[in-house]
Amino acid sequence: MTDTRILSLIPHRPPFLWVDHIISQTDTSIRTRKTFEDDLDVFQGHYPGNPLLPGVLLCEAIFQSGALLLASSFSDDDAKIPVLTRISDTRFKRRVLPGETVDIEVGLIDTVSSVSVLRGKAKVGDQLAVKTEFYCALIDP
Repeated sequence: MTDTRILSLIPHRPPFLWVDHIISQTDTSIRTRKTFEDDLDVFQGHYPGNPLLPGVLLCEAIFQSGALLLASSFSDDDAKIPVLTRISDTRFKRRVLPGETVDIEVGLIDTVSSVSVLRGKAKVGDQLAVKTEFYCALIDP
C-alpha cells in the first residue's frame, strides 16, 4: 500500500507511481522504497519467461523520489511541480527481478534559480542496481 503522504506531494498515481514508502528525509536527501510485485503487467511483456524490470522504470522510481524531496519543501500556497529536464551519468549495475524490493536514495546537489541537480541510486539489499544524476525544473501547476 502506498504511503498517503506520497499522494499529497506529487501528481503521480497508479499504475505509474513507483514509490511505496518514504523511509527517511532531511532537507537535502530522501530515502524511499518500492516493491516491484511479481504480478505487474510490465513483467508479462518485458522478456516473457525471464522477466526483469525495465531500467527506465527503475530510473523513474529514482526521479519520483527526487520529486518527493523537492515537493516537500513547498508550502501549499507555493506548490510547484518538479519536471525532469536532464539525465546524465546513468549506470546500470544489477537486474531487478519480479518481487524484489528496491531501496532508493536521492540527494540534492545544487539548486540554481528554478532548476535542481540531484543524484540518486537504487539498491536491492546491498547491491547497487542503478545510479544516476538528474535535473528537475520547478514549474507552476
